[in-house]
Amino acid sequence: MITSLLVANRGEIARRIFRTARALGITTVAVFSDADADSPHAREADLAVRLPGVTPAETYLRADALVQAALDAGADAVHPGYGFLSENADFARAVVDAGLIWVGPEPKVIARMGSKIESKRLVAEVGVPVLSEVDNPTRGDLPLLIKASAGGGGRGMRIVRDLGDLAGELKTARSEAVSAFGDPTVFCEPYLENGHHIEVQIMADQYGTIWAVGERECSIQRRHQKVVEEAPSPLVERTPGMREKLFTAAKAAAEAVGYTGAGTVEFLADDDRFYFLEMNTRLQVEHPVTELVTGLDLVRLQLAIAEGGELPADPPATTGHAIEARLYAENPANDYRPQSGTLYRFEIPKGAVRIDSGVESGSTVTVHYDPMLAKVIAHAPERGTAARILAKALTDATIHGVTTNRDLLVRVLTHPAFVNGDTTTAFLTSHDVTKPLLDKESEALAALAAALADAEANRADAKVLGRIPSGWRNVVAQPQIKQVGDHEVRYRLTRAGLAGDIDLVEATPTVVRLAVNGVVHRFRVNRVPGWSFVDTARGSVTFAMPDRFPDPSTQVQAGSLLAPMPGTVVRMAVRAGDSVTAGQPLLWIEAMKMEHRVDAPADGVVTELPVSAGDVVDVGRVLAVVAAKEGQ
Repeated sequence: MITSLLVANRGEIARRIFRTARALGITTVAVFSDADADSPHAREADLAVRLPGVTPAETYLRADALVQAALDAGADAVHPGYGFLSENADFARAVVDAGLIWVGPEPKVIARMGSKIESKRLVAEVGVPVLSEVDNPTRGDLPLLIKASAGGGGRGMRIVRDLGDLAGELKTARSEAVSAFGDPTVFCEPYLENGHHIEVQIMADQYGTIWAVGERECSIQRRHQKVVEEAPSPLVERTPGMREKLFTAAKAAAEAVGYTGAGTVEFLADDDRFYFLEMNTRLQVEHPVTELVTGLDLVRLQLAIAEGGELPADPPATTGHAIEARLYAENPANDYRPQSGTLYRFEIPKGAVRIDSGVESGSTVTVHYDPMLAKVIAHAPERGTAARILAKALTDATIHGVTTNRDLLVRVLTHPAFVNGDTTTAFLTSHDVTKPLLDKESEALAALAAALADAEANRADAKVLGRIPSGWRNVVAQPQIKQVGDHEVRYRLTRAGLAGDIDLVEATPTVVRLAVNGVVHRFRVNRVPGWSFVDTARGSVTFAMPDRFPDPSTQVQAGSLLAPMPGTVVRMAVRAGDSVTAGQPLLWIEAMKMEHRVDAPADGVVTELPVSAGDVVDVGRVLAVVAAKEGQ
């Protein structure tokens, strides 16, 4: 029996595993880096062990430190979660060699199936269709997909459409693979532009019973990383015979290696055909959708199998439909750039949805780890209802402090193509879903609400004349003027309220109600130094509130390229004095386990290059200055 469980992970998945462990009466043990010292997962565990350092290589990727942490805390089992070392056979072997229970398949199985190259060879031998590797690419093989042999989550994956880009993309893919998984091995395979990403959840015990616990569709992706997942798959639902074939292939792959525990067999489907992609020898990020349609607790089953438990002959039937949305700290309008900073408020309405999150109000989103904030999951008898419930929960969420993909998720869930089940891996590039939820007119109304709330807060804080109505003027013709983000808000208060077509119903520092054409709109306002966050029934917006007397020293030179996020400069492509053209790469920054290219914004000359490889930069730091050439 497992009595004390260390989770060799962090954030959302650590909290998820702890939840089941507590329900089973198992003592929970967390590990945490210095950056995670005050994180929810570290505070909630019964015991927590510090891993000195902040980067994954210093902390969560150190097998020796993780095993020692388990021994020091008196744990008798280790659950790897997902990512990091969850598919590392050497780590699993070290856990077993230390006399601890490994919650997962045997190390030799991880070694065979954890390598995408080896796993494709193995499943092909038992008749599972695969996409062939491309060893010496030619123009006729394009487009290609470079993939890391170890790990997943979009790290070490690059699309190549021009052979001239192959060498550079291979270098980037290898670098990301080493950073995320400690293994630089990559390979190339054909890239299907409009495929469907379908996966089958496997659960197998030590006595030969193998379950295919339903399938999931995970086709809504950016940067080859999933953002919306669902069960069952719309494609499989409408394709006669596909489910049975998928289940047969997945079970054959698991049986070929003597698999035990939870695993996922992933396929790329094209209409009625499918091809094996890889087998993830761990729990998947998207496992909640399977739990909701089956009623199973997959973590509980993992622990039971690790203890030697036996599965019933057949898994339960699925009921209804579940959809999961991954809420990320990133900016979809800026190439999905990861964001970092303080989450001043983070609240998602509970009740209608399940929330698996690694953060809370006051948490700091750092550059060292994946930028996922939470998974929000809805379950309903019908797919359309599940999508509507999920979209409403996300719209009503209070997320203040960092830019997120919340608006994109809502637009995906409400898009006619998604509602109709037309979900391919090209969805995000085929449909315009990056626009904010609030249109310009609604945003302007929110800016007025922010200005009124700010004025009320100033009035409440005033030491003198506090009884004078906010916005009062002794020259009544003059409006109150306030800069709110990009909006110059002008309003005038009279004895009857706001002058003009908008009626002021209520104004406090935190709530403003405005009536437009007889409809009362409610705005919730949260102000922190320099920012105002406004939430409405239709969406949310963040406004910069500029200082009245800005510091001249903060101004930057024209042509300056500023760091879009904190990170580490990993590569330089130019030197000071070089001529560059628009779109030419200047350097690369690594943040959140991904490399981000910084390009020249226009033709010109690099006049300043104040950073070099290895430098750690904060957001807003000048990386380079590109000036126009003489005569341009």
